[in-house]
Amino acid sequence: MSDPLSDIVQLLRPEAVFANLISGRGNWAVRYAEFGRPSFCVMLEGGCRLAVDGHEPTMLSAGDFVLLPTTPAFTLSSDVPVPPVHLDPTQVPDGPELRYGEQTGPPDMRSVGGSFIFDCADPGLLVSLLPQVVHVRASLRLSQLVQMVAEETLDEKPGNAFMRSRLAEMLLVEAMRSTTSESAPPGLLRGLGDARLAAALKQMHAHVDRRWSVGQLARIAALSRSGFFERFMRTVGVAPMAYLLAWRMELAKELLRRGELSVSAIAEHLGYGSTSAFSVAFARHVGQPPSHYARRL
Repeated sequence: MSDPLSDIVQLLRPEAVFANLISGRGNWAVRYAEFGRPSFCVMLEGGCRLAVDGHEPTMLSAGDFVLLPTTPAFTLSSDVPVPPVHLDPTQVPDGPELRYGEQTGPPDMRSVGGSFIFDCADPGLLVSLLPQVVHVRASLRLSQLVQMVAEETLDEKPGNAFMRSRLAEMLLVEAMRSTTSESAPPGLLRGLGDARLAAALKQMHAHVDRRWSVGQLARIAALSRSGFFERFMRTVGVAPMAYLLAWRMELAKELLRRGELSVSAIAEHLGYGSTSAFSVAFARHVGQPPSHYARRL
């Protein structure tokens, strides 16, 4: 059976990029400007206060994991905040460790901060899956994964790039698993948290070439047609056929990027009866015909 969450992460193809080992001592505060890309932080020792614009401040403790899918502006500070030092997230100083507050003496807080980049795929997929702030408390598994990525980043062994990319995929999956269906926005994560909708979603991903109807999917979910449609709309945020179309188009873009199949072969792979029907659907959804999309890559 297809696993929709794995499908999404494999399509994103994430790679973790580390900023620095970060520590703090005494009373301190730093204010980061909006970054716009997914970033994360794992607390190794001690604690600090995180205030993301538009959200209530929260205290972070050792073992906590935070993922910001779009990384708006935020302030990080000690328990007793002081006027913040303003920093540009794209201009983090080079060095083995970034220190906040007092520059000498053992730190009160240590953490690892990093960001994700995605190879060729649309990072908007990730934003659509997760709340604006993902905070997982005392996650041993996430801490272990980040530590392994840090080791791969610092120690250039053979197979280093492969290991980093696979560990980054595991980080994302674990973060998504840790996000409760109630806290996630309408979308795939909330849908997978609903046992009946999950059964239909898994079938849609496993047999993307099938000519599905709402009635067929409703039977898989053991719901009436109207009940399934309303529940899918409320939980996933779009109609079932709109979700299927969007997923087919993401797969189509990935196949076009690879350049291994013709447009007609992609149309057949995704269950379209003709190349022209696929081309019309792609152009309407993406804004240009598939042949133009492939040529501009």
